[in-house]
Amino acid sequence: MPEAVIGVIGGSGLYQMEGMSEVEEIQVETPFGAPSDVITVGKVEGVPMAFLPRHGRGHRLSPSEVPVRANIWALKSLGVQYVVSVSAVGSLREDYAPRDLVIPDQLFDRTKSRVNSFFEGGIVVHCPFADPFCPDLSTLLLQSAQELGDVTVHEGGTYVCMEGPLFSTKAESNTNRKLGFDLIGMTALPEAKLAREAELCYGMIACVTDYDCWHDTHDAVTVEMVVANLSANVANAQRILRAVAQKVAFGREDAACQCGTALASAIMTDPSRIPTDVKEKYSLLVEKYLS
Repeated sequence: MPEAVIGVIGGSGLYQMEGMSEVEEIQVETPFGAPSDVITVGKVEGVPMAFLPRHGRGHRLSPSEVPVRANIWALKSLGVQYVVSVSAVGSLREDYAPRDLVIPDQLFDRTKSRVNSFFEGGIVVHCPFADPFCPDLSTLLLQSAQELGDVTVHEGGTYVCMEGPLFSTKAESNTNRKLGFDLIGMTALPEAKLAREAELCYGMIACVTDYDCWHDTHDAVTVEMVVANLSANVANAQRILRAVAQKVAFGREDAACQCGTALASAIMTDPSRIPTDVKEKYSLLVEKYLS
């Protein structure tokens, strides 16, 4: 099976990149079922990269239906070390305008019905999650976006993740602004949490598509608005990914972040009490700590 170093989880229209070589489509099976779609693997600037459409080709899965555990597991099984999420977001502040890009640094969870962990059935894991986005990968994304020169990119911001699939009410939108949130979306969680449990560096290129519904002089968010503005930023996201591929190092021996060892002190269960079948199920994630 082909391997990849960078995994890209993209929205509509970002299924691969122009100029990729050695392109192959593969279907990965996981203990949590099939991922959202086949994964396209190829090389970008000589770096193996995997593309996974979050909602499936043709946008068939709503945010709450995305098989996030299968998606992250599939990328981990391909050898991915860095996961870049390319996501449409609404802006909750005036200066983060539609078609701007943001590299967020914080998350707030307002989802209601999603499974937030891989681990269950006899193994308990408590991962640190104070900084949900990898600082190293986020810095690479920011630098690469800034180097484009013709794109407005903002450093930092708190992304509040709502359940969806309906957009916000005005009361919700205004409350989120009063609480100091900067962006709103429906897909960053549990994606970021599962990436941490899988010991993957996780960063986001947030593509601002609208002002949610709080802005008095702008139309309330519509599907047409989201699709048009996200499509306009797909090309910019691809340019950033190409630059990141040129910068990223193979291996993380010198990495400053702690993403690659997130489970080192997070497994609470006595290894002798973890059922054998559970150890086997989660061997991709925990074998190095339980052997």
